[in-house]
Amino acid sequence: MPQPFELPDFYEPYPARLNPHLAAAREHSKRWARAMEMIEGSGVWDEADFDSHDYALLCAYTHPDASAEVLSTVTDWYVWVFFFDDHFLESFKRSRDMAGAKAYLDRLRAFMPVCPDGEPAAAPENAVERGLADLWARTTPVMSRGWRRRFAEATRHLLEESMWELSNISEGRVANPLEYIEMRRKVGGAPWSAGIVEYAAGAEVPEAVAASRPLLVLRDAFADAVHLRNDLFSYQREVEDEGELSNGVLVFERFLGCDTQAAAEAVNDLITSRLQQFEHTVFTELPQLFVESGLDPRSCADVLTYAKGLQDWQSGGHEWHLRSSRYMNGGGAGGTGDPLPGGAALPGGPTGLGTSAARIVTSLAATLPIRLRSHAHPPRRAVGPVRLPGLHMPYPALLSPHLDRSRENIVEWGWRMGILDVPPGLPGAGVWDERKLRACDFALAAAGIHPAATLEELDLTTGWLTWGTYADDYYPVVFGRGHDLAGARACNARLSAFMPVESTAAPAPVTALERGLADLWARTAGPMEVCARRAFRTAVEDMTGSWLWELANETEHRVPDPVDYIEMRRKTFGADLAMSLSRLSRWPAIPPEVRRARPLQALEHAAGDYAALVNDLHSFRKEIEFEGEIHNGVLVVQNFFGCGVPEALHIVGDLANSRMREFQRIVATELPAMYGDLALDATTRATLDRYARELKHWMAGILRWHRQTLRYTESELRRPVGLPSRTSYGPTGLGTAAAYLAATLRRRSEVSPT
Repeated sequence: MPQPFELPDFYEPYPARLNPHLAAAREHSKRWARAMEMIEGSGVWDEADFDSHDYALLCAYTHPDASAEVLSTVTDWYVWVFFFDDHFLESFKRSRDMAGAKAYLDRLRAFMPVCPDGEPAAAPENAVERGLADLWARTTPVMSRGWRRRFAEATRHLLEESMWELSNISEGRVANPLEYIEMRRKVGGAPWSAGIVEYAAGAEVPEAVAASRPLLVLRDAFADAVHLRNDLFSYQREVEDEGELSNGVLVFERFLGCDTQAAAEAVNDLITSRLQQFEHTVFTELPQLFVESGLDPRSCADVLTYAKGLQDWQSGGHEWHLRSSRYMNGGGAGGTGDPLPGGAALPGGPTGLGTSAARIVTSLAATLPIRLRSHAHPPRRAVGPVRLPGLHMPYPALLSPHLDRSRENIVEWGWRMGILDVPPGLPGAGVWDERKLRACDFALAAAGIHPAATLEELDLTTGWLTWGTYADDYYPVVFGRGHDLAGARACNARLSAFMPVESTAAPAPVTALERGLADLWARTAGPMEVCARRAFRTAVEDMTGSWLWELANETEHRVPDPVDYIEMRRKTFGADLAMSLSRLSRWPAIPPEVRRARPLQALEHAAGDYAALVNDLHSFRKEIEFEGEIHNGVLVVQNFFGCGVPEALHIVGDLANSRMREFQRIVATELPAMYGDLALDATTRATLDRYARELKHWMAGILRWHRQTLRYTESELRRPVGLPSRTSYGPTGLGTAAAYLAATLRRRSEVSPT
């Protein structure tokens, strides 16, 4: 069968190395697979299949420094996971047996006890269960409870989210790119592989930093590159033979409307971007993490050893794909060569150990333009008026009857908090004046987001929108111009102090930023339970922390990697904070397993991405031409694809619309299915239905606000921020400056010291 496309030139910056214990691992893994009944009699593999796949070679390449015993255990894990994938295909994917698949997956949970002395809750009944029970007992005793918990979660995702793939096959549905990247991490197993790296390298990620941004980015960038590379090699097998729809090349084909070769090249460019994001994180974010978290030298060494292990996996995994008969590997960088044991082929060109190094110079030269382009964006590039794409909005935009009152109340609040004053130490005009605040019209956004709110509730939402947007404008002005990252970190640390969780103690606010947060926190978190207060504080801190990420990129003048951008955009836009406001009164009643369920998380991410991309489209000219920003989805798409503004606008619009369609599908099909699967009671179902309605209001309100606010109009963009001034009431004409001064002093005297 001819190949559907030529393999592209891959980014291969590091040479692959082969573990010397390969032969022993091959012998052991075949003996183990027979003992587990994965070969003869399984109906999935025969001996020729097992030999040609050569999972021992995969593990010898991806774990070149592991001992013979560890390599054998690691190889058994990979034999098990690939057998599961093929067994699930034959047993459930081909027949579309959703009920049988769910029962099969539910049983596997029992064989992964997290407690050290935990025993499996059931007796194994098939080869997959036997293999999992055996491997869990052999591996977990030498690992910490934190690792067991993380690895069990990754394994559950790997197993259970196969239902997502099966559902897509049943519906004949190809995911959109954002959904695909997110879900591929769970079903593809690379986060699971990252856990295996910790075991094989003898270097656990310290629990204190396991959930930090740098470690999550390393894991996710690693996972995305591994999965997308596999998608290129497995396209022919999965899409043409198995009828699989979860393949990145197919996703790009359908989304971009391009041919297979162009889609493959785009996928390869994304692999390159993710690998370069991995490197960037290692060199720029890990050192700062080590300092801020106070890790001891041994823990720092473990993190670096882990990162090196992930790097080895990338290089070794590529070499294995070039050789395994499981995949398409002829042409391009992987031509046909001499056979390996089991019938696998070596790539064309030089062969033997060390020859992967021969490809390094070529790969660096081929990918250098992409790396340079990320740093070459000219600041304040002229954009001019742009034509925005059509945006799909199936939900009506409602408005609160308290809109006009809230509009006036937020201006008074802005004066009381000092938001409309010039920040101390900032020469010239301030960040905002009253006219700018009125032009933004955050009360309009709040009135659409919460149309049924009381005036007090509406003022609170308006206040959070105002404070968050003011802070987002404040950081570039106060800290960005001088690249003052230390000052921004100190500011963030003080902001956290104004969000007490278990008490009401807080320092006296000094700036408008602090004063506004202290006021909003007291009004919002005061009635909350401690656990809800802690979760809400995390949402605020995620947003404030994301501004440091933006400042760091601005300092390096680096247009972000597209995947990293989207995932951070939810935080920089404040989507998590906005959704937290909707959850405040009802979230404690929702069981934790429901909050963590994939359909609910997917619903929130789809809504958050839609709203953030709507903002990127409307703010593109403001940010690129007038502010010299680099954090805008349209610019990120331009940089990644090397395309013009109209094409980038179109792609971003399509991404937003695809997220909206995904949201609609989740509400219509996945939420009801989740209600049944988890046997939720009527009260919980009604609570979640109401939450989904509020997300609809949020998206509709955000879109209406972007279309009506003056914040992005050319006249407002060209108007400099002037001295504080009242724009709708108060005396006017000659001699009113003194009246204005007296009013200003009176407002300042009314500001509460707390």
